[in-house]
Amino acid sequence: MLQIQDPRKNDPRKKDKSTPRHKLERTMLSTVGSYGLIDEGDKILVAVSGGKDSYTLLDLLEGARRKAPVKFELVAVHLDQVQPGYDGKPLEEWLQASGIPHEILREDTYSAVMANSGPGGPNEGDAYCRVCSRLRRGILYDAAEKLGCNKLALGHHRDDALETLLMNLFFSGKLQAMPASYTTNDERYDVIRPMIECGESLIAEHAASAGYPILPCNLCGSQTDLKRVRMKKLLEQLEAESPDVRSVMLAALRNVRPSHLLDREVTEAWLSRAGDYAPRR
Repeated sequence: MLQIQDPRKNDPRKKDKSTPRHKLERTMLSTVGSYGLIDEGDKILVAVSGGKDSYTLLDLLEGARRKAPVKFELVAVHLDQVQPGYDGKPLEEWLQASGIPHEILREDTYSAVMANSGPGGPNEGDAYCRVCSRLRRGILYDAAEKLGCNKLALGHHRDDALETLLMNLFFSGKLQAMPASYTTNDERYDVIRPMIECGESLIAEHAASAGYPILPCNLCGSQTDLKRVRMKKLLEQLEAESPDVRSVMLAALRNVRPSHLLDREVTEAWLSRAGDYAPRR
């Protein structure tokens, strides 16, 4: 497993290490190295929605690709979901100017989402994102096959993982967040999240500075009382009392103690290999 080192570590030129971009680069490269997300010869499909997260992911990965000791390829893929008022021209122009290979796909998932979860649909009131993400992911998998990609990179960040953790804890009765990587059920692709340890506020600060042409999502943005929104507000309330709460929660995801949970299968599996692990404090 090859690891990507920080491309600026041995750069004799002085760099401003206080910029949001530099901080994000360091965190992302650390995540890529720690979890072995990128290997020699990878061809990675980077899903670009037009939001701040996916722009940042693509930009940072391209910077890493140019300086990394391992060779890998990137292909940016954007999906036009035929939403009312959609204008993808600014994004397309940005991709062309970047020089990064890219594809623009067009599939009317909007109508399917509204038919399912919109007014009068069988699941009226459900979060649009649930159906939308499933449809979008399937299209991206097909695109990865056609483009010869073996990995897909998604722009999920630390706050997405923490909100998912809370949603599963409060509403689904399970301890589950978002892994840095996973293999699809058919074992065709690895899905990676290089920014899973990056904070959303820093990404937003960087995106504003970089001037990415953000495309609004008129689907998800139209729902304001979702469980995820409530979890985001809860984190903000907790952060007002404990400024480091997000960092502490992320640390907890790296410091799981199965022996102190109530899942018998997990406890038994842990105890059967207890001698393989050093105790953590």
